[in-house]
Amino acid sequence: MSNDAGRLHVVATPIGNLEDISPRAVRVLGEVALVAAEDTRHSGGLLNHLGLKTPLVSLHEHNEAQRIDTVLARLQAGDDIALVSDAGTPLISDPGYRLVRMAQQAGIEVVAVPGASSVTAALSVAGLPTDRFVFEGFLPARASARRQRIKALASLSSTLVLFEAARRLPAALADLQVVMGGEREIALCRELTKRFETARLLPLEQMREWVESDADCRRGEVVLVIGPPAEAQAPPPVLPAPEVLALLRAEGLGARSAARVASRLTGQSVNALYDMASGQPRTPG
Repeated sequence: MSNDAGRLHVVATPIGNLEDISPRAVRVLGEVALVAAEDTRHSGGLLNHLGLKTPLVSLHEHNEAQRIDTVLARLQAGDDIALVSDAGTPLISDPGYRLVRMAQQAGIEVVAVPGASSVTAALSVAGLPTDRFVFEGFLPARASARRQRIKALASLSSTLVLFEAARRLPAALADLQVVMGGEREIALCRELTKRFETARLLPLEQMREWVESDADCRRGEVVLVIGPPAEAQAPPPVLPAPEVLALLRAEGLGARSAARVASRLTGQSVNALYDMASGQPRTPG
């Protein structure tokens, strides 16, 4: 990293509730020489709310390629710059990837200032497995392309996180149901951290019916969290204790060691399994 260059701070901002901004984010936004914002009007309102006067420059999907050289030149001249999106963590279905990549390649330090994200917020309230998840972003707008993409995702053994425009929600849910089946669990997380926040978990068929019957569900910002297929959630089969013991003994374990391992696998008593492995039933004393 260049000692003379400034730093690029990737700053998360609230997804709704302004109280969610961190003290560190406020400090960084006040200290940097420039804020590169997806929408300067939106971010300008946030800065005004925070009482900050930091200059803003727009950096969005339509001008990012043209603005990168200018922003990089400021960084290389020693200016610290903050990158923000309209809401949440930049680069998560938002612009900024090109700038961060080129800053890295230019030897400029890139610093994360973490905070709000609709992806992690939705996962935290969905009621679905979170040990493994895949973030897909927005599904294609065209029906044929959307169904093809859903087919490619349907068999993944991880929880899926999708963004969807509220106006396309009924059509997207219909396609999800056709491809994945009506029993697949899905959580609708809408307007997270805002006044009308909603998080509801239902089978796909019931979710589609609820959304079609309630116009409020078709308003605001929407995150969909889809559970893995039922077979992916089933616990692995456990062999009967005698078979487990036989396999362990065949691998060369002694009766006591085999009993200890089999106990952890089956939940049965070590003593009972040792008696079974050694062929010496214990007599009551």
